[in-house]
Amino acid sequence: MAEILRYDHVDISYNGFKAVRDVSFTVSEGEILGIVGESGSGKSSLIRAAMGLLGPSGLVTRGDIWYKGKNLPDLSAAELRRFNGPELGMIFQAAGSSFCPIRTVGAQLYESMAEHEKISKKDARDRAVELLQKLGFESGHRILDSYPFELSGGMQQRVGIAAAMLMNPCVLLADEPTSALDVSVQKQVVEEMLLVRKTFGTTIVLVTHNIGVIRAMADHVLVMKNGEMVEYGKTRQVLHTPQEEYTRILMSAVPRLRGRNGYD
Repeated sequence: MAEILRYDHVDISYNGFKAVRDVSFTVSEGEILGIVGESGSGKSSLIRAAMGLLGPSGLVTRGDIWYKGKNLPDLSAAELRRFNGPELGMIFQAAGSSFCPIRTVGAQLYESMAEHEKISKKDARDRAVELLQKLGFESGHRILDSYPFELSGGMQQRVGIAAAMLMNPCVLLADEPTSALDVSVQKQVVEEMLLVRKTFGTTIVLVTHNIGVIRAMADHVLVMKNGEMVEYGKTRQVLHTPQEEYTRILMSAVPRLRGRNGYD
């Protein structure tokens, strides 16, 4: 498979404090890469840096993030706004907080699409309903006519996945998408992200602290600690025969996603 995303010796700092140091990895088309580590390990900063979402105090201070021949940290804010959505999509930890509570889901999805292309409200609605149906929603129209607070936390997270896929991005970046959910809903969200890959061929970079989610989803895994890479390789190899003590400790300390279909 062809390479689609590459990090070369990336450092990330916040107000001069170096939070990520010398991280390098590649992601191939259609691959799922899991980035795992404890809180403060720098894993979320890695994917947020690709979309320019480090905030006013965050900066890529060294290295490159290459996507289709473009070095993402070199893009202007205006270029990133055009880029994010059609090329890179993001699922946030608590998708419900990214929706405006006083506007319907449909109105907000239309606004997102209209930011990137000229589209009528009818065509936007039809596209959104079709996508929701592909992702297993029985009543797409009801979802679009709902306000975010009328949806459960799990439903909000699943709608967040659909919102990220509206422009059919090549790469989907997921920042702790299951951490705020109970185990049964985690399983639904994992299955939906796997369906996204199967249906659209989407490349996924998944940040999580849950080894069970990594085991269920990822082709490769990157283990982070204190802003540095600890271990990187094929998921089965890293989880079954970890080379580093920290990886072994992490595997024993983090709860696993339990259920059917191979989740352990």
